[in-house]
Amino acid sequence: MKKEKKFGTLCVHAGEGTDRLHGAHTTPIYQTSTFVYDNAEQGAARFAGEEDGYTYIRVAPNTPTHAAFVNKIAALEGGESGQTFSSGMAAITAVALSQLEKGDHLITTEVTYGSTHELFSSILPKFGIEVSFVDTRDLEKVKKNLRRNTKMIFLETPANPTLIISDIKELCNMAREISALSVVDNTFATPRFQRALKLGADVVVHSSTKYIGGHADLLGGVIVSSKEFIKCMTPFVNTTGATMGPHEAWLCARGLKTLHLRMEKHASNAMKVAQFLEAHPKIEWVRYPGLPSHPQHELAKKQMSGFGGMISFGIKGGIDAGRKLLNHVELCTLAVSLGSVDTLIQHPAYMTHANIPREIKLKTGITDDLVRISVGIEEPEDIIADLDQALASSS
Repeated sequence: MKKEKKFGTLCVHAGEGTDRLHGAHTTPIYQTSTFVYDNAEQGAARFAGEEDGYTYIRVAPNTPTHAAFVNKIAALEGGESGQTFSSGMAAITAVALSQLEKGDHLITTEVTYGSTHELFSSILPKFGIEVSFVDTRDLEKVKKNLRRNTKMIFLETPANPTLIISDIKELCNMAREISALSVVDNTFATPRFQRALKLGADVVVHSSTKYIGGHADLLGGVIVSSKEFIKCMTPFVNTTGATMGPHEAWLCARGLKTLHLRMEKHASNAMKVAQFLEAHPKIEWVRYPGLPSHPQHELAKKQMSGFGGMISFGIKGGIDAGRKLLNHVELCTLAVSLGSVDTLIQHPAYMTHANIPREIKLKTGITDDLVRISVGIEEPEDIIADLDQALASSS
């Protein structure tokens, strides 16, 4: 029996091989919009789906560069196939609009990324799709919100920015019992620390802008699922054209080669920073799945192999103290997004989640005192020293 390769080895080698044409060791960037056929019959066969191969950059499988990235992320997630997109939101939108129609019902985590919330609350209803925002920590609440027309359960876990944890296995079982699709946004955890497909999810989605790329220099999204699901999405994907560029696909494949190393450092640093913040007199509360004080620490240990690099915390003094903190950091970068090698810090209520109505933000825990930090891979002592001096200046 062939021995299954370990995660770090898959990061480096899965989905790629030596370029057969010229012998290049790394995957080339196929910077082309179209492809040449040997003859008219071959072109017709490829467009008919009767022969594997490439036709046009907007049409899956796009280019060999895209294919290398897709094969690598699918191997890491434990899926069969995948599809790339121009952004994480393009990926989420494609999953929703290709699978749901007028009269269908979607259940989603009540705390999600701001643009995901906007899609579900403002755009899907225009197409006659009903959406329920539910505290997916509470399995009974989810059960009560299930309907005969519920066709999808969408989970963001850990959730952005409150870091609540949803029980992937139980919620995916609920979806399966009513023949609904289960979708998990795995951007925060990455496949290094959470394998949602192995826990029962039908589809995993990522903003590859974040930890997959890892260096804050690209925009992209990707989904991983079964070959059957990816095939059923293909007409929608090819027609709507939210295509990732070949250079971005190459950057994502390259980023995945060090995902295991980066995520271990992100998580190690985040634990030290979280412990520092929890002991600091100017900090009201800290949410990090790796801390025993996290309300769902036991669930996090059960379904995650590590706790990632994201921390949310509340600073005493509310919005004014938070702004002073953000204005005095020196090593940490005041910027939105996450998953970069350098530490990013921001204020969700007035930045990434500014478009969410205030009453909903307060109801779901996105309070004025909440600061979100994406812990980078710098030396932890330097990150902590910067936060310490910034907190001293926030009085």
